[in-house]
Amino acid sequence: MAMQRRTLVRALAAIFAGAALGAGPAWAQQPKEVRVAMIAPMSGPWARQGELMKKGADMAIQDINRAGGIKALGGAKMSVLVIDAGDSAEKAKNAAQRLVAQETDVVGATGAWLSSFTLAVTEVTERAELPVLTLSYSDVITGRGYKYVFQTSPTGGAQANGALPALLELAKSSTGQPLKTVGIIMDNTAAPVSFVKPMREGGFDKLNLKLVIDETFTPPLADATSMVQKVRNTRPDVLLLLPTSVPDDKLVLEKLSEMGMGRGRLPVVSNGAHIGAP
Repeated sequence: MAMQRRTLVRALAAIFAGAALGAGPAWAQQPKEVRVAMIAPMSGPWARQGELMKKGADMAIQDINRAGGIKALGGAKMSVLVIDAGDSAEKAKNAAQRLVAQETDVVGATGAWLSSFTLAVTEVTERAELPVLTLSYSDVITGRGYKYVFQTSPTGGAQANGALPALLELAKSSTGQPLKTVGIIMDNTAAPVSFVKPMREGGFDKLNLKLVIDETFTPPLADATSMVQKVRNTRPDVLLLLPTSVPDDKLVLEKLSEMGMGRGRLPVVSNGAHIGAP
């Protein structure tokens, strides 16, 4: 995961060096520090992801600066400004508004982990013509015709269409039986909504899968009992677990275990870096 963040910041360096070169002759006269912003949740349910983003960004910038900085700008060094996106899209949008109003020397940004936050942030940065490079994968992010938003991941819809057969084959290999039924537990943020859309709109039918439980919640999740009880009652052959925060993952997995569906009794397939976050 750290390598992903480091690769992302290197890409930021290339894009934002171009932005800085367009700023005028002062850049050509002497190397200047290049400031980029990272808007990420440093508090609230998604804080663990924000912490990992910051670690990766710090490592990448150290690598760039130790290697002589940005060569296209005469060896200019990079620095990162970390801004807390908080625990809601509204707070993320406010953070972006503060960024463009107060930090006028920032040449670009990355963020904001959660697709719902990224959608809100990029409404602000687009108006300010501030380039944003994101790992978020809601289809809507780059489906709005914006000129200053760059998405590095396949969109949620593309992930679903490309990965679903392989994910189901993985689940089948753990049971030794053909899969006939599937369940979904997800939150209502933008990324999982994009991910399940093509599945619900014919993807499951093409694979002869019946959706027997389809549960969506608003994070943070307070109690997973009722949802997991439905899983136990319907007994899907595989469960797609699609929350976006580590605490919600943990709560559902613990409840599955408590109700006798842990230890390989129910194949659980998830996506997103959070599910593997240390």
